This record gives sequence, C-alpha cells and structure tokens, in this order.
Amino acid sequence: MAAYDADTLLHVAYLVAIVAEAMTAALAAGRRQMDWVGVCLLGCVTALGGGSVRDVLLDHHPLSWVANPHYLLITGGAALGTIAIARYMHHLRKLFLVLDAVGLVAFTVIGCNIALGLDLPFVVVIASGMITGCVGGVLRDMLCADVPLLFRAELYAMVSIFTGILYMVAQDLGLNHDLAVILALSCGLSLRLLAIHYGWSMPKFIYTRDIH
Repeated sequence: MAAYDADTLLHVAYLVAIVAEAMTAALAAGRRQMDWVGVCLLGCVTALGGGSVRDVLLDHHPLSWVANPHYLLITGGAALGTIAIARYMHHLRKLFLVLDAVGLVAFTVIGCNIALGLDLPFVVVIASGMITGCVGGVLRDMLCADVPLLFRAELYAMVSIFTGILYMVAQDLGLNHDLAVILALSCGLSLRLLAIHYGWSMPKFIYTRDIH
C-alpha cells in the first residue's frame, strides 16, 4: 500500500506538472507570435520533452507519450486552452511558479525511478532525474531562441540534483519507497521555493576580455 500511495502521489504531481508546463509554454509561444500549431507543439515538447530525451538516452522504450498517448492530448489541450485565458494568466504567476517547482521535483524522482528500474549506476540515476526535470524547459527556451533557464544561474538544475541524491540516500538508509518519495519531494520543493523567494542562485562566470 505504501508504494501504491507514493506512486499515486507521483502520478498526480506528474499530471498537474505537465499541464502547468504546457500552459507556461503556450504563453512563451504567444510572446513569439506562434500559430496555434506552434502553441500546441511547444506545449507538448516542454511538458514531455525531458522524459522523451531521458528514454532515448537510456534506451527505455516505449517513450512515455507513446505508451500513454493521452499525455499528448492533455498537454496539447492545455496549451491550446491557454489561448482562451491568456489575458488572465498574469494573475496566476505565483501559482505557476509553485507548480513548476512541483513539476521539477516530481519529474526528477520519476526519472530516477526509471534509471533504477534499469539497474544503472548512481551517477546515471541522478543524471536521469535531472534530464527528466530540466530538459523540457531547455527545449522550450531553445525553440523560443532564449538562453535556457537552466543556464541562467538560478537554482534549478541543482535543486533537481539535490532531490535525486536525497531520494537515493533515503532509500540506501533503509527508508521505504513511500517515505523516500515524500522526503525527496518535500525537501526539493522547499529548496526551490526558498531559492525563488530569496533569489538564491549559482555563481556566474563572467569573462569580457578579448582573447585576440
């Protein structure tokens, strides 16, 4: 029952997260004046791209949206639905920051579980979690010709790494699956929200001298 509860929690968080990611991607598409097809595709790529890249790299098949085609309908529908309510979305900015943080940690734990199921080494498990949590946003920013959030000094990738390590350590210390998931999700989410609130960031590398 404990594992079932943890998996249910993860699944609900996953569904909420992919909807939120698709909606924020739709707004990014709107700022680039994309047509409705572009809005739909960008929403799907952002929400499902991290898991897809992970599965391709790990040779894990079928891809999540191939095994569950309704994920495409959910994310594409959420992206298109955003067009109708876009004028009100700025009022929900704080909510979507929270939902994005939920998505980051939930995607990370799910990615770690995929790698664990393939009996991969610790470092690969952590990388799998980070790829799942972060790459969708990287693809969105690249398609919108932006510098990815991942590379803009915010505590984003580090939160994913922290969540994955905590999840693995908790299991190695003998915590059951349910407690390990709850601990990783709650601590990772707290760190991300604190980083947003206090503006915590990674050190920046600034180099302006011409080498010629």
